[in-house]
Amino acid sequence: MMTGLDRISYQSRWRHIAPEWKFLLWLLLMVLAFTLPVLGRVMTLLFTAALTCFVARISLWRWCRWMALPLGFLLVGVLTILLSIGRDPQSLWWGISIGHYWLGITPSGIITANDTFWRSLCALSATFWLVLNLPFDQLIVLLQRARVPRLITEQILLTWRFIFILLDEALAIHRAQTLRFGYRSLPKGYRSLAMLVGLLFTRVLMRYQQMATTLDIKLYQGDFHL
Repeated sequence: MMTGLDRISYQSRWRHIAPEWKFLLWLLLMVLAFTLPVLGRVMTLLFTAALTCFVARISLWRWCRWMALPLGFLLVGVLTILLSIGRDPQSLWWGISIGHYWLGITPSGIITANDTFWRSLCALSATFWLVLNLPFDQLIVLLQRARVPRLITEQILLTWRFIFILLDEALAIHRAQTLRFGYRSLPKGYRSLAMLVGLLFTRVLMRYQQMATTLDIKLYQGDFHL
């Protein structure tokens, strides 16, 4: 089973372009995200969104929905930058009194929060572009050409493999529970979720043992042929 992001990366218009060029373009977009002023970051964000939708063959609405997933964490971080606590209300653009302190917004906080928001959003869109256009086999090739230690590459490969095993087992258990009305009510839903976590751990261990047995049969010597 492949996730939606992984499937799109294999259907990209730039599927056969060398991974080094994709990585260099990602580096360029990241440099622009951290060096340009706010207006330049907005233009870079729009360019990256248009390029991603065209190359990855996805709609703008779908891109916006996926970008909205980490946006909540970003807004929480920006909010902590925007709000300030102090004793002097004169330094605040807007504030409320909390005992002997004032909680509010300073002009410098607005500038910093605005700068951080667009920088983070631009960098996030660049990374999202790389994920949607760099299939996993090209990522392995890129790591090898970058002389990344073989052990780290193998760990990434195994982690990626077990992500799909975990998702596959979780979906199979959830489907079986749904067919038996395991999520019909809130108490049953919590009970079914607890059972899913317990069964998932057992099933993943079984799949790991099966993979280890398969590797032993193939005379595995501790190295994967990458």
